[in-house]
Amino acid sequence: MTQLTRADLWSLEEYAVKRNEFRAEVMAHKKTRQLALGRHARLYFEDLTTIRYQIQEMLRIEKTFEAAGIEEELGAYNPLIPDGHNWKATFMIEYGDPVERAARLREMKGIEDVVWLQVADLDRIYPIADEDLERENDEKTSSVHFLRFELSPEQISTLVAGAPLYAGVDHAGYSIEKFEVEAPIRDSLAGDLKPTAH
Repeated sequence: MTQLTRADLWSLEEYAVKRNEFRAEVMAHKKTRQLALGRHARLYFEDLTTIRYQIQEMLRIEKTFEAAGIEEELGAYNPLIPDGHNWKATFMIEYGDPVERAARLREMKGIEDVVWLQVADLDRIYPIADEDLERENDEKTSSVHFLRFELSPEQISTLVAGAPLYAGVDHAGYSIEKFEVEAPIRDSLAGDLKPTAH
């Protein structure tokens, strides 16, 4: 299952009871779903659990309990769930100082297209960035991007069989040398993938 339906969600009353416990579970889960790319960039990988939490929180904040409103949230968030042959991630550029951030975003234009992942020594996987809307202009890039990494059947079966995963960034303004992704994150991402039968 790669899509959530209304049946997968708790009512506002149920969520009020379960929220603290579910939130703790999601926060622990998210630790294996984020990948630091140096000190100032990070990938946050989405899955059913992270998206379910986002939807429950949105419904709670907006006090949405009518079917149409719930369906609207599902429609907005379901596309962010990986479908077995890809990863979907929020890419964040993180500088605390607003002045420094503005300067760096000008220097990092186009970075969202050159963040990459690599299974063993197979081809690097470059993302398809910002399919929902344009997040870059002539001056600068945005500090938030949505990336989709599509994997070939060979990349999927190789990773699921236990091969290492590497990451890096090929950008003159923010270059990250190839490094191996830690096992807990690698294993969590491998769990998103469904090998196809040959």
